[in-house]
Amino acid sequence: MEKIKTTCVYCGTGCQLWLKTKDGKVVDTKPVMPPEFNPGRGKLCIKGWNVHEFIHHPDRLTDPLIKKENGHWEKVSWEQVITYIAERFKQIINENPGNKKAIGCLSSAKCTNEENYVFQKFVRAVLKTNNVDHCARLCHSSTVVGLGAAFGSGAMTNSIDEITDAKVIFVIGSNTNEQHPLIGARILKALKKGTKLIVADPRTIPLSELAEDNQGIAIKHRPGTDVALLNGIMNVIIQEKLYDEKFIRQYCENFNAFKEEIRKMTLERASNITSVSQKKIIQTARIIGQADSVYLIYSMGITQHTTGVDNVKSTANLQMLCANVGKWATGVNPLRGQNNVQGACDMGALANVFSGYQSVTDKEIRKKMAREWKIEAEEMDDQIGLTVVEMIDAAYQGDLKALYVMGENPVMSDPDSNHVRAALRKTFLIVQDIFMTHTAELAEVVLPAASFAEKEGTFTSTERRVQMVRKAIEPVGNSKPDWQIIALLAREMGYSGLNYQHTSEILDEINRITPIYGGITWERLQKNEAGLQWPCPDISHPGTIYLHRDGKFSRGKGYFHPISFKEPAELPGKEYPFILSTGRILWHFHTGTMSRRSKTLNERVPEGYVEISKEDAEKLQINNNEMIKVTTRRGEIEIKAKITHKVSKGLIFIPFHFEEAAANILTNAALDPIAKIPEYKVCAARIEKIV
Repeated sequence: MEKIKTTCVYCGTGCQLWLKTKDGKVVDTKPVMPPEFNPGRGKLCIKGWNVHEFIHHPDRLTDPLIKKENGHWEKVSWEQVITYIAERFKQIINENPGNKKAIGCLSSAKCTNEENYVFQKFVRAVLKTNNVDHCARLCHSSTVVGLGAAFGSGAMTNSIDEITDAKVIFVIGSNTNEQHPLIGARILKALKKGTKLIVADPRTIPLSELAEDNQGIAIKHRPGTDVALLNGIMNVIIQEKLYDEKFIRQYCENFNAFKEEIRKMTLERASNITSVSQKKIIQTARIIGQADSVYLIYSMGITQHTTGVDNVKSTANLQMLCANVGKWATGVNPLRGQNNVQGACDMGALANVFSGYQSVTDKEIRKKMAREWKIEAEEMDDQIGLTVVEMIDAAYQGDLKALYVMGENPVMSDPDSNHVRAALRKTFLIVQDIFMTHTAELAEVVLPAASFAEKEGTFTSTERRVQMVRKAIEPVGNSKPDWQIIALLAREMGYSGLNYQHTSEILDEINRITPIYGGITWERLQKNEAGLQWPCPDISHPGTIYLHRDGKFSRGKGYFHPISFKEPAELPGKEYPFILSTGRILWHFHTGTMSRRSKTLNERVPEGYVEISKEDAEKLQINNNEMIKVTTRRGEIEIKAKITHKVSKGLIFIPFHFEEAAANILTNAALDPIAKIPEYKVCAARIEKIV
């Protein structure tokens, strides 16, 4: 056997692994062992161990497909399909002169940095629109906005290695041991060293039980009340003068206005809103306020709300209040759910920024991009484009005429799936993927892409670490790497600015025009097995382990935001008495496109389920494993009941990986007004026995 070292394509931890090949196929996976660098420290999670299983699945797309009028797919050549798409795009542009909203494009957190950069460049330089977005909008757009406003940078502030040195770890809205198992392993190691663990989650998760077993604190608050909980904790810290006055005075601003808002969230009010005892709020505040270092972790339990930005800003407020920013083993650390969601954001696969978070509305930045891309700056779109949910709504209204989707599956991942399906049927839909997803089934054109094992490039992990992705085998069938497909289409549309000969040339261009990636060159990454963490402005820079060192925030001073509590967009009532929340489980990944084509993973959890408390099950006379109906204002699904202690009375939970019982048929498309992220974590539902 031969083997090639690469980066795992599942969650954002960035674990390094060996792909073992034989006769041109990937046949096994092994972890990279110490002393070589690996965030997993010589281990892989269950998904990583079996990452090779989907690569050669018989469902792999191998040829370009065009749907005929009878609904059947016809295999065509690359030349035919590229010409077909280019002519349709040109027709739509000609029929909608001056309309920057006619075509939308979705990039992908599963693709490399180079592919995301090329994709957004194609959208802006060729299609002349900023209508480009990707699934970060659905998971961490509120992180980018919230931390950007508080600190000046919307990324994880500290590194994974620091976890074991923290005196206190505060996990809120992150089921770390299931979603990021190897980061969860660091928390376990920290506990053995005596670290105090505080866990706040509406469900009882593995970390909740660990916290209680190790004399920490497990908080089970009402879904959607994170601001009230955090403000209540900060109220106690301020009342008992546990905050760091010197740090705040020297490095932060707007403290007085923030303090006035915090005083409104009295201990009694916080307890009433959150259903958490006053005693537990006080205990939490004292542990945090008295600790030398607090490492705060959150994930989509914080971000996926109509108040997602407020939630994120509140975590930043807490950490600034106690001087837990800009130091080792501290910070605000959002864990990214997909392998390259951080990189896709960094590369400008967002409606409002170019690569490196450079604003599309800044005239000088547009001129800079135009020079590099060899286009006229005056022809570029100078307005913020449509986001994911806005594109779907525009398609439904008939305003968005075409949608080009690379490596995304909005039918499964977006809220209110029935609405998504109806919208996509009204567009000229192109899907570029490795499998025939539910979104691809609705398309007019399907393009076969190469998997991570069949191409070169880089991924950026949750800790801002840029690492190599190496080619182990040739592309399956007639599939191609995503960037090569985009380049073919650009050339057919008359643009030669994507005629790269190798992936390294794309990274060279990224280095030239993206300051935070300036020193993260192909040559350095080939030599540096540990990769490099941005910001890394030049080739002499070693990369940045943690941000805002010694209180030097990226924005100048840290900004305290006065945040008042707001209820979720949809609360339970008489007709829909339950709160429904959705999320992920250990055995599967995102929409299941890859993990459910892994024999090992799918055998472990082959079907969806809804978690129900014992009290609710008894009241409704529902038995374990019984098929029941879950209904919201958007639709209904039939799904198997799982009676468990994990959820409290009145709360139900559904993993969203399963197409047969798709949770996102039920979820609410209400958006955070700033980040435009949907509220996946709270909506009103009812459950019924099937008669």
